[in-house]
Amino acid sequence: MLDLKALHENTRIDHKSHPFQLFRNRCSDMKKEECILYLHWHEHFELIVMRKGSALFHIDSKPYVVQAGEVIIIPGGTLHVGYALDDGDVDYDSVVVNRALFHDFNHDPVHEQYVAPYLEGRVRFPVKPAEENAACAGYYSLLNEAVEEMALQPPAYQLVVKSKLHALFTLLARTFMPQQLPDKSVGSYFPNRERFKQLIAQIEANPTGKMSVTEAASHVGLNAYHFCKMFKKLTGRTFVEYVNGCRMSEAEQLLQGSSLTITEIAARVGCDNANYFTKLYKQYKGMTPSQGRGRKEGGAQQV
Repeated sequence: MLDLKALHENTRIDHKSHPFQLFRNRCSDMKKEECILYLHWHEHFELIVMRKGSALFHIDSKPYVVQAGEVIIIPGGTLHVGYALDDGDVDYDSVVVNRALFHDFNHDPVHEQYVAPYLEGRVRFPVKPAEENAACAGYYSLLNEAVEEMALQPPAYQLVVKSKLHALFTLLARTFMPQQLPDKSVGSYFPNRERFKQLIAQIEANPTGKMSVTEAASHVGLNAYHFCKMFKKLTGRTFVEYVNGCRMSEAEQLLQGSSLTITEIAARVGCDNANYFTKLYKQYKGMTPSQGRGRKEGGAQQV
């Protein structure tokens, strides 16, 4: 089950000396188009390995379909969101990496030439490297080995993970650097990203609050028409659809983790009419609130 209150804040890195973290996301019994990763951002790189099912991720407004076995790389600072493509389980592992992990390589001229430009954001790896160059699929064993080390945590696993991830970044850089200019700045894929981040922070702080489209548009300095177009491009959903999805996930948590009545929960998530709440919940979760109360937990950790 997704925790709506844990958007970008929950993308933690526990150890500053080894700044990486594994999140094993297990989203059970998803409905087609149900959100598996709420719109958020963080300064770290994120590498996602799809383990089961398939999903559609929007990364700075560009959509990417990801099937089981595929890997995507999400650059630091980008807004990203994900949805289930079909009914059923969607399992994926997220490895979050801060560029500080490789600080001890900073005086290595080869690292500075090949890897540092990617870590500093001067150039970017393709979101789906293997789609751009099939040889990249052979590098993913390094990522899988790093995931296994992080999951099991044997002695000195931190050093093994560091070496695996640096090797992965180096091989990717060796593959794509000839096609990219290391001194070329990479522009934002989504020019209004910073304003949208501020808006999302407000939605995070009060996901059940009543904010109109006009009010939301004013927060990003756009008229309602252009705001609606940009928001849908960014998330794949209209603003109302996205907010309703957030509210129904909040309701899902309350149904499973509180003794509040369905009417009380409806009011908590901004639905004054219990019948309308039931209709919305069924639309977004594929079941009635009463059925949702008995649903087994087993969804994703937000990263």
